[in-house]
Amino acid sequence: MTISKERVAELTKQFGKNEKDSGAAEVQVAILTERINALTGHLSSRKRDHATRRGLLGMVSRRRSLLDYLRKRSPERYVDVINKLNIRK
Repeated sequence: MTISKERVAELTKQFGKNEKDSGAAEVQVAILTERINALTGHLSSRKRDHATRRGLLGMVSRRRSLLDYLRKRSPERYVDVINKLNIRK
């Protein structure tokens, strides 16, 4: 599932330093979280969609890596992102 360009722009503005800062770890985590939530809803009604489940697991792994990076580099930014997106530690 993809998210719209407008939603990506909103997330970039909310989590980045400016509206063009899409490379920041916080922005990448926010975009991945949005995509993960969309795929989770998709998979709840389609139990046999194994290809999508595999993609979902890859996204979760990538988000976990970015969060580990944030926790190591800047713990206060890590806690801030976790709280804003309601992600478990």
